[in-house]
Amino acid sequence: MAETLFINPASPDAHGISRAAGIIASGGVAVIPTTGLYGLGADAYNLEAVDKVFALKGRELGKPLLVLAQNMEQVVALVEDFGPLARKLADVFWPGGLTLVLKAKKDAPAALVSPVGAIGVRLTAHPVARALIAALGRPVTGTSANPSGFPAPWNLAQLAQGIKKGADIILDAGTLAGGPGSSVVDLAGPLPRLLREGAVSRKAISRVLGADIAGLESGPS
Repeated sequence: MAETLFINPASPDAHGISRAAGIIASGGVAVIPTTGLYGLGADAYNLEAVDKVFALKGRELGKPLLVLAQNMEQVVALVEDFGPLARKLADVFWPGGLTLVLKAKKDAPAALVSPVGAIGVRLTAHPVARALIAALGRPVTGTSANPSGFPAPWNLAQLAQGIKKGADIILDAGTLAGGPGSSVVDLAGPLPRLLREGAVSRKAISRVLGADIAGLESGPS
């Protein structure tokens, strides 16, 4: 069973953050609070740790996990071009509940890159997640802490037993806001495409882009 650390979501304890960052740096997986839901955080650059997240979720390897970053430097290190449309959306919605799918750099972590060479990135808004990534110095995976196909948890009572047993540490920040996961906008192709409408509405995204966006597909769990 994973170690559980209680942590103040408004003012994260430096010792707890350091403890969790050390576990992640060693290849472990943490259950971490994001804005609305708990997620599974592993070092995005550690292939074995990322594989462990896939195994915990029972997720197909061909469905990449999104990445949570703490600053733009970490995002730019992963993507080929953070273009004008990405900047427009980031200026309004980051940090927050919008994931951008962009063309990945050739040296981006292979397990996090889609078959068409794209990667999903987001600046996280939750103080605990931000402090953890800052302490680690690298982005982490940000997929929800649930087995694929099951509801994502906004409190730890909803956390599946397999996740509790398989994770290395759980950061308990209490009950989160809940609601849908992040919205996902694909900017890797010729036109913006909404892959999932979640925390940020299609209307709000379209308003920023100055036009409607194509598509609406079921998003990853």
